[in-house]
Amino acid sequence: MNLIQNIKLRKVAAGAVSAGTAVNSTAVDMQGFDGVLFFTTIATANAGNFINAAQGALADGSDAADLEGTKVVAAANASGVWIDVYKPTDRYVRCEIDRSGANTATGDIWAIQYAGRLYPEAAANLVTDELIGELHISPAEGTA
Repeated sequence: MNLIQNIKLRKVAAGAVSAGTAVNSTAVDMQGFDGVLFFTTIATANAGNFINAAQGALADGSDAADLEGTKVVAAANASGVWIDVYKPTDRYVRCEIDRSGANTATGDIWAIQYAGRLYPEAAANLVTDELIGELHISPAEGTA
């Protein structure tokens, strides 16, 4: 088994320049998946700069409510941060970056959906939004 054929990986928000406003990812449709792992970077470590997860029943995220206990604070400048939501109770989940502690830049927000029940999917649907790569199974040694 290999990982890429058992997940859906996509960018759900572009990186943001230094500011103090919140950054919300696109809502991820969890139909057919049990879990989603979000990850990003936060340039300036501060107790007020953190990520959290929110969920709702609407695809546009307008009804998204924060999920209790999901706050993750960056430990150092330029830290990577992640949050994993398994079996959310609503269909749509998003990642939110709160930048109220200090103006800071953020990296792209990526989502990995896993534990899918509808496989195999077409390879073109597994990785989207500016991530390029290849799967190699038992490759021979030689020039890349």
